[in-house]
Amino acid sequence: MRKTFGVFMALTLVAGTALFAGGPTRVGAQGGGTIEATVTYAGAPVVEKLKINKDTQKCGTEALIEKVVVGAGKGLANAVVSVAGAKGTSTARKASVDQKGCKFNPHVVAMTPGELEIKNSDDILHNVHTYSTANPSINKAQPKFKKTMTEKFEKPEIIKLTCDVHSWMLGWIAVMPHPFFGVTDGNGAAKIENVPAGKHTVEVWHETLGKATKEVEVKAGQTTKVAIEMKK
Repeated sequence: MRKTFGVFMALTLVAGTALFAGGPTRVGAQGGGTIEATVTYAGAPVVEKLKINKDTQKCGTEALIEKVVVGAGKGLANAVVSVAGAKGTSTARKASVDQKGCKFNPHVVAMTPGELEIKNSDDILHNVHTYSTANPSINKAQPKFKKTMTEKFEKPEIIKLTCDVHSWMLGWIAVMPHPFFGVTDGNGAAKIENVPAGKHTVEVWHETLGKATKEVEVKAGQTTKVAIEMKK
């Protein structure tokens, strides 16, 4: 079992703006194709339970730390999927992550370099703390009256996101060098559109299970389906 903290890794391919908050608008290459990826894991979900005695009116009394989320058909959620080395442009727009119920939502946010909007919907004090190497780290209090703040992440890498006030809160920011990426949904599915025609390597990254790759060939105007199984 491998964990990646603040290092840009090969990433799980799942895309489509609808599958992750704040994703970029795909521009890509003219005459490109579509990749529909399914990421699976045959093992059991990994969930840790933690008793809470702080801010229980907003956080509840028990936190579920979901390190491996497995849905229908063994689909693996929260995996970052990308097309390695692909070239393309995107129309920049803000990505977004919310602190709600003392959890980061979404758990994994993927974005091209630019601005990330960080929300506080809990009406309590949070402290946003990122662990990164390529981008400056952030360690800022976000009081209940500061509903949003915006931070810039301009260099590709995967960044660990925590809250110093609530130690169980954990999320990830995947800053990607191109627009051909996504994050798997609860069924392990993702779609990447406008991928340049040709042979590519699809990369998958997961916070607990590490990374995996698979070779695909994309044809203009066609959809290529790819299945990737993650292992410990």
